[in-house]
Amino acid sequence: MRLKNLIIGDIKFQMKYGFYFIYSVLVVFYICLLSIFKETWREKAATVMIFSDPAAMGMFFMGAIVLLEKSQRVLNSIAVSPVKVSEYILSKVISIGSISSIVALAIALAGGMGNYFILTLATFFGSALFTMIGLIISTKINSLNQFIIATLPFEIICFIPPIAYIFGYGNDWLLLHPGTSLICMINGDFSYILINIVVLAGWLVLLMIFTVKVVKKMFRSVGGVKL
Repeated sequence: MRLKNLIIGDIKFQMKYGFYFIYSVLVVFYICLLSIFKETWREKAATVMIFSDPAAMGMFFMGAIVLLEKSQRVLNSIAVSPVKVSEYILSKVISIGSISSIVALAIALAGGMGNYFILTLATFFGSALFTMIGLIISTKINSLNQFIIATLPFEIICFIPPIAYIFGYGNDWLLLHPGTSLICMINGDFSYILINIVVLAGWLVLLMIFTVKVVKKMFRSVGGVKL
């Protein structure tokens, strides 16, 4: 019940500050953009779009969300409430992952892609992955400019190898990269589906453990003062 209330609260918070509006604009923009591509390129373009935005949007949104929570002292209230750190993280992951999956499905339909269940599942997993990365980064920053600079190395590491792989560059060892496993599933490549799932699950568990640690530390020092 507590987790459910947190998720509903997060969805209302994200709607209030225009995150869903941004998602809606992105859907319309990408669908229009896909109509320009030749049919032979449309599916690949849709794959890259889904990977780089709906799946990865959590990383970019988390900076703004956590900064807003800090400025409104939402974190101060949560830190002294019975809410568990894991519940706080899961609420963010589920609320952002749900809308990301819906956006991805809309783009996939426009791009003529198939295997919608796996694609939606992969997008949700990818959103969870990037949301936790964004949450880890946002616990250390105090301004949006700091967040943008801090995410640059992660963007390079997370985006370049998978996109290179999907266009035929790189070796199979890149499948150990979570982004590569993710983009393969989005693209409907089931050659290494079991490896993809195991790799993603492993990275999600590791990130969850690390995210719990850094968020606990953030809760103990809300407002810049050690409790």
